[in-house]
Amino acid sequence: MTLEIWLGYVATVLVLMSTPGPSQILMLSNSMSNGFGRSIATAAGDLTANILQMLAAGLGLAVLITSSETVFLTVKWVGVAYLVYMGVTKLRMAKAKVGIAGTRPRKSLGKLWLDGFITSATNPKAVIFFASLFPLFIDSGQPVAPQLFILGATYIAMDGLFLTFYGKSAEWVARKVSQSGYRLVERISASAMIGAAVLLGLKDVR
Repeated sequence: MTLEIWLGYVATVLVLMSTPGPSQILMLSNSMSNGFGRSIATAAGDLTANILQMLAAGLGLAVLITSSETVFLTVKWVGVAYLVYMGVTKLRMAKAKVGIAGTRPRKSLGKLWLDGFITSATNPKAVIFFASLFPLFIDSGQPVAPQLFILGATYIAMDGLFLTFYGKSAEWVARKVSQSGYRLVERISASAMIGAAVLLGLKDVR
């Protein structure tokens, strides 16, 4: 892969990532509620799902998803339902009393990882996205596997940087909020989560 092609790919991904999606909104929410350090588990879950989606695209599973509307819609609405569930849970937490030590309830690292993984994995269009994006930057006259690795690794690195930015920004905001503002933070976080569900739900089927 030439440097020119790789830079073109980087520029394309930057444009595509310029608008936050459900995973980025989830990162914002979990970082505000749990701190950036713990929310790294959410980013790890998201990136794990991305890697699996890239492998699925490489193996041609995008054809299976696009050929079966039932499979596509099932996966999609599972993700929507999960995001709504997390949003409602946060709203309930916002109504709960804060502990006497002033600490905020936190999710386990496993739950944070699962949040990120499910939110990303239940977006079936991601497989189609990778399956349609990668061929644009692959030279069929060269070995394909190394090129796929470079494209995949670049995407994961860039996505990780974006998630880090969103997470650190959210943590900074949360630190500026007093304990009395905890319920407001949770309500904002919950609204963002439900908003992410709406975004996923409104995505075109094809």
